Amino acid sequence: MRFMICLLLSIVLTDAYSQPKTDAFLKNILLSNPDPILQNVLAYPDSFRVQIIYTQIDRDKKNNPSFRNFYFNVDSLLYFNPASTVKLPLACLALEKLNMMHVPGVDKYTSMQFDSSYPHQVKEYSDSTSENGLPSIAQFIRKAFLVSDNDAYNRLYEFVGQQSINRNLHAKGYTDVRITRQFMGFTADENRHTNPIRFINDDGTLIYSQPMLYNTDSFDFSHVNKLGRAHYNSKDSLINEPIDFTRVNNISLEDLHRILRSVLFPASVPSKQRFNLTEDDYHFLYQYLSQYPSETNYPKYDATDYYDSYVKFFFRDSSHPMPDYIRVFNKVGWSYGFLTDVSYIVDFKNRIEFMLTAVVYANEDGILNDEVYEYETVALPFLYRIGQDFYQYDLKRKRKFRPGLREFEIRYEKRDPSDTRPSVKVVDN
Repeated sequence: MRFMICLLLSIVLTDAYSQPKTDAFLKNILLSNPDPILQNVLAYPDSFRVQIIYTQIDRDKKNNPSFRNFYFNVDSLLYFNPASTVKLPLACLALEKLNMMHVPGVDKYTSMQFDSSYPHQVKEYSDSTSENGLPSIAQFIRKAFLVSDNDAYNRLYEFVGQQSINRNLHAKGYTDVRITRQFMGFTADENRHTNPIRFINDDGTLIYSQPMLYNTDSFDFSHVNKLGRAHYNSKDSLINEPIDFTRVNNISLEDLHRILRSVLFPASVPSKQRFNLTEDDYHFLYQYLSQYPSETNYPKYDATDYYDSYVKFFFRDSSHPMPDYIRVFNKVGWSYGFLTDVSYIVDFKNRIEFMLTAVVYANEDGILNDEVYEYETVALPFLYRIGQDFYQYDLKRKRKFRPGLREFEIRYEKRDPSDTRPSVKVVDN
């Protein structure tokens, strides 16, 4: 009883309401599993703030895909903290900006350095995880996808700029998106200013210089999002009132789902929803959305700490390896008791594919920023169970045509067994 009372107290305070979307078909699949954790979450969807989107993908005889979405409690006004899921659109926008710049010698592999020209901005001139010891957009995307590195997100944000991030996503039709801050504890004003950046040759000579960017646009903060019964502030003082998420990063689950589809199946969405990417960009994104830390040489992550399913919540199991015939192209996020995963799942042996996106909130005491969340006992088991349920369902689902999956058959890296460099064991994510 105490658990449910605390969760009910955490419901968002808002001055507007919308009707959540739930399909009976999807609800019946979820209810067919008697697992107590799963059923407890489903019994109180608003308290656990759970939202699920499952997409069936069918192919015609020419291998063209069609998509059918099913929803459980999906509501653009039911707030969740997107955390690291925003790294997905930032990676796409960074690659798009490079392509739109048309600067000879500047691409995703070009070395770059970050200067400082505004209070609290942090310089970055080197990157010990990269092969040449220097930062690049490619290296930031690798780190953002492989283990959800936060500094990588900050640097992509600084390159694209707050104004361009929001303008470009809104222009593509992703209107339930608001990206207002880096993961740096900056003020609103500091987040509007981003670092000057230099693209350089390997010998350090300058190719191109980007000055500090500043966002002159305003944001719509009319929809209030407050959560919890209490929270700890930046000075570690307990404040007995909800935490206000109104002015922080925000994105709806549907927009996340649509963005991943636009990357993996660009021809299936209207042209304005696509990112301006090259064929090499798409291949690069596909590789690092699905590659494992244990396969990657740069960065060389410790495979025990960052095991294959570490950022694959629908299959996350530290004691068992991922099946070698399954790949998950995805981005996850975790923060403030929320766990989110937006995924495209492929089984190459049985030739099935589907999309699954979900978020769940597990915060029994209703206190934010106390770092006491039920990730291991509620949120992760819940996401794992629904991931396995929908995988098993799609495995048995009848298809007229089996998919051809050549574009997703990636030649992944292999760790060099003679590499004696120390592994990266600690990442800010």
